[in-house]
Amino acid sequence: MNRIGLNQASSEQLIEQLNDLLANYQIYYMNVRGFHWNIKGDKFFELHVKFEELYNDLLIKVDEIAERVLTLGGQPAHAYSSYLKHSEIKEAINYTGSEETVNSLLSSFEILLKKQRTIMELSGDSGDEGTSALMSDYIREQEKLVWMYGAFLG
Repeated sequence: MNRIGLNQASSEQLIEQLNDLLANYQIYYMNVRGFHWNIKGDKFFELHVKFEELYNDLLIKVDEIAERVLTLGGQPAHAYSSYLKHSEIKEAINYTGSEETVNSLLSSFEILLKKQRTIMELSGDSGDEGTSALMSDYIREQEKLVWMYGAFLG
């Protein structure tokens, strides 16, 4: 058992998956920052604000994921080269249009939701309510964002 009363082997599995999730969040965060900075066109004002809201939220989630890794007794990944190597979400370079940026958001949410559901299942099986609750909160928020950004596209 680790210091918070969870099975050490299960916690190590969760640490690995959370670090993978962290890598994906870090790349996604930088993509959204780029969208905020570079958006052009008739949806500029609307999306510029929405992207700022999203990247501020992602920054909080990055910190929460890293702190959860620490809580479980691990070390959060913190090298950008490692993030690029392990992230399923790829860099979205020079995206400037509303459709391409929002489609990228939706593709990234699909990846994050899949990974978070896997982590939530493993954490539930391990009795790790803290990680499970965190993933549940993220999933609920992101499902709504998928609906909203999908509605934006029509």
